[in-house]
Amino acid sequence: MPSSQVQSFRVFVATWNVGGKSPQSGLNLDDFLKVHDESDIYVLGFQEIVPLNAGNVLVAEDSEPAAKWLALINQSLNRTYSVASRGSKSPLCSSLLFQKPSLKKVCKSFRTESRRRLKTCNCSPILERKYSRDCCVWPPSTNMTEDYCSSEEDEDGLSNYVSSEISNPGSANQMKYSLITGKQMVGIFVTVWVRKELVQHVSHLRISNVGRGILGCLGNKGCISVSMSFHQTSFCFVCSHLASGEKEGDERRRNLDVIEIIKNTQFSRICKSPCSRIPEKIMEHDRVIWLGDLNYRIALSYSETRRLLEQYNWDKLFDKDQLKIEREAGRVFRGWKEGKIYFAPTYKYSYNSDIYAGETIETQKKRRTPAWCDRILWYGDGIRQISYVRGESRFSDHRPVCATFMVGVRVTNNDGLIKALSGFNMRVASEECLPLTRR
Repeated sequence: MPSSQVQSFRVFVATWNVGGKSPQSGLNLDDFLKVHDESDIYVLGFQEIVPLNAGNVLVAEDSEPAAKWLALINQSLNRTYSVASRGSKSPLCSSLLFQKPSLKKVCKSFRTESRRRLKTCNCSPILERKYSRDCCVWPPSTNMTEDYCSSEEDEDGLSNYVSSEISNPGSANQMKYSLITGKQMVGIFVTVWVRKELVQHVSHLRISNVGRGILGCLGNKGCISVSMSFHQTSFCFVCSHLASGEKEGDERRRNLDVIEIIKNTQFSRICKSPCSRIPEKIMEHDRVIWLGDLNYRIALSYSETRRLLEQYNWDKLFDKDQLKIEREAGRVFRGWKEGKIYFAPTYKYSYNSDIYAGETIETQKKRRTPAWCDRILWYGDGIRQISYVRGESRFSDHRPVCATFMVGVRVTNNDGLIKALSGFNMRVASEECLPLTRR
């Protein structure tokens, strides 16, 4: 029988509501992605990558901004650190920022060779021998690409350019991180990247969307959930944008969104083996991380909130946080965990400013009570959060929120020997005990 051991891997998770703005040339994501810390897995969720207007919600969604975000992420994660190229932009990234790209083709260009051979199933070889071809369903790789790296509607631009990039034999070999999936539902966009040498251990990749917007079903609100196995541990990443509003009682609409998302998210069955433990629901996974603009507000008046903000009295302010109140009452996210918040509310800022909206005469009409709308929570054992901070980019009316985790993963090999892991993955125990950073 194969033996197993739990190894710790570094997982970086970030969420950012970008306010319907498309990224422009010159936007640097290095600080946002904490690239110098070099995590093993990057999970990045965006909300409002397109304006939530009737055209995008009811007709055909625009995938051009998603492709541009992918290009910028790739530029930061796979930057060549030679002196000659430091600070330069890749030709592909520059072209994406000035042309209308195809999201599917862009996704292909950001995969390494190992990602193109991503396993559908990573089940025990004993089960594979026992059940032979009946163990797992193996869909064609082309279907995997279309289902798990796309938007609902895709354009056909940049085909010649991207094809030439893919045909470059050196480009994939120079990449440190490979794109695993990029999925869009109207304004929600989630993307997962994995260190190139670890891609071979990723399998059972599946996506599930749940719309919770107009009529309770359209995609202007809701979530995209990603399910995958890493070695012998199942992961689920839920990127959501919940109901907005700061009127009394709006928090109950957000609670209902969470309940319906958990109930209605269903991942397709891949393994037919009766011994398979591949999860089909969110809560069946070994490790679950929920990120997004959850939209929970602070149950105080604008003036009282501003007074506590000026005093940097985070504890008293957080006592009135709706998500904290609802969780402690057992009405939502029962059994989930969230790290201690040491940073200022992330919403709502005036664009290109460090001032909350409403503090000047020009922004009075856009005033909202500041709130911690953007959050990251987790469920399951084997997850230790080592940082929970916000970014300071002025690009949007939200500040991004980032968390780093050390996650335990069951690692096996066919001979019963533990595979030798690279130095990046052999994280020492002391790193797991680092204090939370105050912001």
